[in-house]
Amino acid sequence: MIHAIPRVLQRNMVLSIPMVLLLGFGVGLFYDTKSLQFLVFPLTIVMIYPTMVGINFKQLFSKGDTTLQVSALLMNFVLTPLIAYALGWVFFSNEPLLHLGFFLTGLLPTSGMTLSWTQMASGNLPAAVKMTIIGLVVGALLTPIYLMKVFGASVDVPLLKTLQQIVFIVFVPLAMGFATQRLLLKRYGKNKFVKDLKPLFGPWGTIGVLGVQFLAISLKSKDILDNPRILLLLGLPVLLFFVINFVLSTFFARFAKTRENGVAFIYGTVLRNLSIALALVMTVFGAEASEAALLISMGFIFQAQLAAWHVKLLKHWL
Repeated sequence: MIHAIPRVLQRNMVLSIPMVLLLGFGVGLFYDTKSLQFLVFPLTIVMIYPTMVGINFKQLFSKGDTTLQVSALLMNFVLTPLIAYALGWVFFSNEPLLHLGFFLTGLLPTSGMTLSWTQMASGNLPAAVKMTIIGLVVGALLTPIYLMKVFGASVDVPLLKTLQQIVFIVFVPLAMGFATQRLLLKRYGKNKFVKDLKPLFGPWGTIGVLGVQFLAISLKSKDILDNPRILLLLGLPVLLFFVINFVLSTFFARFAKTRENGVAFIYGTVLRNLSIALALVMTVFGAEASEAALLISMGFIFQAQLAAWHVKLLKHWL
């Protein structure tokens, strides 16, 4: 039962996310959740750590897909951030923190969902694993540089705090996940780890995601009640961003050598690491960025739903 709850929530994220957002909205109307912000950091660890345990780090050193990996890097750290910045400038030019939050949505690529959807669509899973690890590390290293260069003049970006949070949010869970994996492999062997233990970790990341989303929307509940249009104003550009990203990734995937590589490219570039983006906004900028956190939270809904539709239609497109 303990493991069944996060598993059900993960499998039904299209429903679980809106339900948690509604719950957070209701709680926020009657209770000031600012006192619960200390939970953001532990929930962030819960978001990231379980995914790291399940990653096959050895696949990082697999050969034969250099062109695919370079193409994914260019898409993830050049084209997609440019699209996010341009859309953010159109919709949030007078709201620097919202623009920054929207930019983070486009800057941080791939997540555990990349592996799930790649496998579901019969793509090149080792290549997708490599994209996930490379994207995670490169994204963590580039984020402070991008934020300072792009938003340093309009937003007070605390560089030291940003670097500290990236270490805690990305590299600490990465090291913990690797250490846990090695310990379990040594103690129980590869077969038991892959078959019985690995599937237990991933769904728990959903608990962290939902917890941070709950806090994000609860902080904005009264503002949303006073101005319901805020949901449309935040949701429309996020939806547009993901639609553009899905179309472009699918188009470029046609130039991959094989269909399997094309599938890995799509889900290694179209899906964004919203968990880290949300955690960074909440931990670095705090309550003043609650609207930006709400914007990123809406991305979970659109990303999951569009991915579900896309994987069904992919057989006709690629």
